[in-house]
Amino acid sequence: MKLELTILKNLIYNEDYLRKVLPFLKPEYFTDSESRTLYKEINEFVQTYNSTPTIEAITLAVQEKRNLTDDQVEKCKTDLQEIKESASERSELQWLINKTEQFCQEKAIYNAVLGSISILDGKDKTREKGAIPSLLSEALAVSFDNSVGHDYLENSDERYEFYHKKEERIPFDLDLFNKITKGGLPKKTLNIALAGTGVGKSLFMCHVAASCMVQGKNVLYITMEMAEEKIAERIDANLLNVTVDDLISLPKDMYDKKIEKLREKTVGKLIIKEYPTASASTTHFRTLLNELNLKRSFTPDIIFVDYLNICCSSRLKAGANVNSYTYVKAIAEELRGLAVEFGVPIVSATQTTRSGFTSSDPGLEDTSESFGLPATADLMFALISSEELEELGQIMVKQLKNRYADPTTYKRFSLGIDRAKMRLYDVEQSAQNDIIDSGNDKPLNTFGDRERPQKKQFSGFKV
Repeated sequence: MKLELTILKNLIYNEDYLRKVLPFLKPEYFTDSESRTLYKEINEFVQTYNSTPTIEAITLAVQEKRNLTDDQVEKCKTDLQEIKESASERSELQWLINKTEQFCQEKAIYNAVLGSISILDGKDKTREKGAIPSLLSEALAVSFDNSVGHDYLENSDERYEFYHKKEERIPFDLDLFNKITKGGLPKKTLNIALAGTGVGKSLFMCHVAASCMVQGKNVLYITMEMAEEKIAERIDANLLNVTVDDLISLPKDMYDKKIEKLREKTVGKLIIKEYPTASASTTHFRTLLNELNLKRSFTPDIIFVDYLNICCSSRLKAGANVNSYTYVKAIAEELRGLAVEFGVPIVSATQTTRSGFTSSDPGLEDTSESFGLPATADLMFALISSEELEELGQIMVKQLKNRYADPTTYKRFSLGIDRAKMRLYDVEQSAQNDIIDSGNDKPLNTFGDRERPQKKQFSGFKV
């Protein structure tokens, strides 16, 4: 018996199966008109009587339909007879649910592709080309969610195990970032750096991406602001301990030796993918992730998106009649959804407002275009620069939102910054002492063996 008839049979004879899959099935998933007719009649019966139908009820309903030809009625009756004769044959429930989910996913994607072609060919007069991303995104998102929630009393054992299970995190090579995240970034999270133009958003992400790869993690870096080669150049400077300017004059044999040494040091991979500004959404990222898995057997442990404000939304059409708050918040929600779907932390960034750019103490109100971003992010922090900090080779970090720990502990702290080598590093304890709300009363721990330049200490902002 073909799968479509097996599905229809179990909708009639297996109530557990029916309750689990009926909300996800659609008439257009069925290949021939007779199967679609049978599904519609089964669904209508369930919606009307809230119970499984009988073969007799469906047979009578089909016979009464005036829009069917005699041949179609006979084909429906033949299918129903085959279903009746195989009623005693039962499939394992979970296997059948999994097969039905796969069936729905494949049909949804197939129909979405056909629909997209129809739009492109001008045969679909009801939808424009701008509907294609949404059409494909919805198809790719088809999934059964069989969970009906957490039973507080019945699931107490599972809950206790969860409390005592060490959550897998991706650590930083920066001590205070590990402190404020309790050991690093957890899976399924969205983490956002807030900074003005030129302060260090991309530098921060390049540094963390480089450190993750050195740890042996697979890293995907998506850039929409700079070319792939420019991001790779920054990471070269960071990992090879060479200034960006000196990379040009570095002899090829020396460059190859440094790369080979790095290759021996880590099993991690770093993929950099460039998209034109404001042209890519989570739909493109999802496709990229699937292609990397199929073509390169590459599955990222962490994803960087440089940066959030110049992504586009997969749900909202660019230039649509929506305000910037709605649009940017939608992008943030889609990115966090992607993080949950693929089980990875995502790190991105956002611009400050004009007033926030000149402020030495930016807050959530200085988030450019969307105050809704903090509501979606799990961790959000500001990167702050000033003339004095630049002179000292330091950058200030201020926590804005933190779901991992108390954001008032280490609310502000300093990091060393080497812009020539695109690096961040821990500074001495004394550099934190004059910072209000630093909360830093414990010695710093070192991470790894990357060299850190010695810089003089920050004595506070000038008044």
